[in-house]
Amino acid sequence: MQLWLAAVLTAGALTAPAAPAAPDDAVGAGRQLDFAAAARDHRVPESVLLGVSYLESRWDANGGLPSTAGGYGPMHLVDAFPVEALWPGDALGDARGDDARPMTHLLTASPPPAALRTAMRKSAVRQETTLPEAARLAALTPDRLRSDPAANIRAGAALLASYQKHPSADPAAWYDAVARYSGATDPAAAHEFANEVFSVMREGAERRTDDGHLVRLDPVPNLPAAPLTGAGQATEQGLASGTDPDDQVAADEQAAADARTVTGEQAEATTQDDPDARAGAGPEIDTDDQTDTDGQTDEFGALPGEAALGTPYTGKTGQATPAGGQAECPATLACEWMPAAHKRFSKKGNKKTKGTKSVKAGKEAKDYGNHDRLSRARDVDYIIIHDTEGTYQGIPAMIRNPRYVSWHYTVRSRDGHVAQHVPTRDIAWHAGNWDVNTRSIGIEHEGYLAKGGTWYTEAMYRASAKLVRYLAGKHHIPLNRAHILGHDNVPGTTPGTVAGMHEDPGPYWDWAHYFDLMDRPIKGDKDGTSLMIRPSYDTNRPRFTGCVSTKPGQACPAHGAASVWLHTAPSETSSLITDSGKHPGKPSTYSVYDHSARASTGQRYAVAARQGDWTAIWYLGQKAWFHNPAANPAAVPAKGPTVTPLRPDTRVYGRAYPEKSAYRSASYQALIPLQYKIAPGQTYTVGDTITGSYYAAGAFSPARHVTTTGTTRYYQIQLGHRVMFVMAKDVRLTR
Repeated sequence: MQLWLAAVLTAGALTAPAAPAAPDDAVGAGRQLDFAAAARDHRVPESVLLGVSYLESRWDANGGLPSTAGGYGPMHLVDAFPVEALWPGDALGDARGDDARPMTHLLTASPPPAALRTAMRKSAVRQETTLPEAARLAALTPDRLRSDPAANIRAGAALLASYQKHPSADPAAWYDAVARYSGATDPAAAHEFANEVFSVMREGAERRTDDGHLVRLDPVPNLPAAPLTGAGQATEQGLASGTDPDDQVAADEQAAADARTVTGEQAEATTQDDPDARAGAGPEIDTDDQTDTDGQTDEFGALPGEAALGTPYTGKTGQATPAGGQAECPATLACEWMPAAHKRFSKKGNKKTKGTKSVKAGKEAKDYGNHDRLSRARDVDYIIIHDTEGTYQGIPAMIRNPRYVSWHYTVRSRDGHVAQHVPTRDIAWHAGNWDVNTRSIGIEHEGYLAKGGTWYTEAMYRASAKLVRYLAGKHHIPLNRAHILGHDNVPGTTPGTVAGMHEDPGPYWDWAHYFDLMDRPIKGDKDGTSLMIRPSYDTNRPRFTGCVSTKPGQACPAHGAASVWLHTAPSETSSLITDSGKHPGKPSTYSVYDHSARASTGQRYAVAARQGDWTAIWYLGQKAWFHNPAANPAAVPAKGPTVTPLRPDTRVYGRAYPEKSAYRSASYQALIPLQYKIAPGQTYTVGDTITGSYYAAGAFSPARHVTTTGTTRYYQIQLGHRVMFVMAKDVRLTR
């Protein structure tokens, strides 16, 4: 995260995190009573109030800190937030990760220039502010709603009741009020939020909150799957009465894929509408009249102002993609098409500007942004989970900036609304590793990794899980942690890039819950010889430092986490293991941004040793110990193939590129090993087998792109926190 953004978020406008409440020993105390009292006093069915709050906050207080939308407390009452928070941070850096064309126009962590701030304000997605009105309805001060969870629940109930035209004790009659509470300006997004609330009410839920309260929502019997609106009509989601939306997902995957998949011929036809594509293998045009499409010089070099942002985004759901179809999403998910920029850069935008890197005259005229279009279908092996480190409100300005980077989808925190920016057949620049980019789909999630899991909302988890399950079915991607990766699991491409690779979505992303929602629970196999990391998220509260809400070196607020710490010996007092790539010559730290001594839920490792309540795994060429007592295990047995090195100093790689002799029409890309080495006697789990290939996309026209495929085979292994690649000839495979 940018230092300036951290300063904004820790300024006096934020309330200091509240101390955790004493844990409730049973349902019916503490926060549960707060919901019951608020529901009774404002004549809202308790199940409806609990369902709305669960989608907004999972009933957490989040230490009095605001969400990415400026919302507070269990009811996510939205207040204003500073425009600086619009600036997304995760995508900063060379997200393309291609040695053949490194990004010379990198954005930096400095505050956005005034012209871009103005552009961001103009293009920001509108949102409804609810905290002041809720305070008025509940006769409470706004400050109290930010810091007092009980008052927040009471005011949220008052606000929800004000949206209900006809008071009713029947939960099914509250559908329209719930949809309005989402704050979504698009009806389809509001209905999607309401559908998920009613799904939770049908299923029921129970969890311990971030401040120690045990809360339960009992299943509501006979609740319609497609609740009626005030007009007595079924919702426009088109769900069949009596059918659970989640039960339709598998069928939707196939139906939506059949209706929306773009074939190679369709993609080829699309490129024929591009004058550069029609030029075929003709020369690139590098003349001074190759200006930006708006005919204006970019106002501040590599960071274009409003004039360079292109056609204003309309915010309409279902805008056509370049292929002529709808956004690629399951039928039960409200999605919109918010297209990313794709255009050649102008030489005139090449003046030196504070906060940008200078480039040689004429250099950028050969470059383009902000993704690569393909004239054929592509194989997709991974889905990469990111967080934005900024708000959804800033996404339109960034995604339409051709000198920024790109990703395929963004999921909004407040209501789980999904926007698609790049067709999945095309390559987005999001992972910082070109090999991974060419074979992956990138999904950004509105949120911050260093805010203690704050506002990774249930609405966002559920929408994202639906999207990932659909995409995995469409592209034949296995639903496991070897293929559904965090950005923090993507390897560096060369030794020099390893330390700077990103850390999102971080240790507070609830991988177990995420896979539960995809109906692929992380449960391992009792007969397995390897193990899978699987601590209990809510009760696993390891120490972290470096959170936005704390002073330097101070511990983060206690919060559930998906990670376990790895030590050099079976003792809490032993030092953390070291990572020669992340911290050359330095020890690992407990920072929330430092994954160098952590293993995460769903990752599978080979067992190296056991001693009492401790288990060691093979990790970055060393034995790494974590606390794993039988009474409260942090891992479960798992099955799967493994590899053992055949010789000392076996090298590992950050990308699976072909051998030199395979290159015919593209420049040779050197096989550069990373700084890690593994040796006989060590064992690592295998997630996939890959034949080396390299996609050269150094031209605006996809007709000039070249694919080089070799014969070198690689195994994708779980070397450390990140996956990496080892040549098959260097190891022995055991299934």
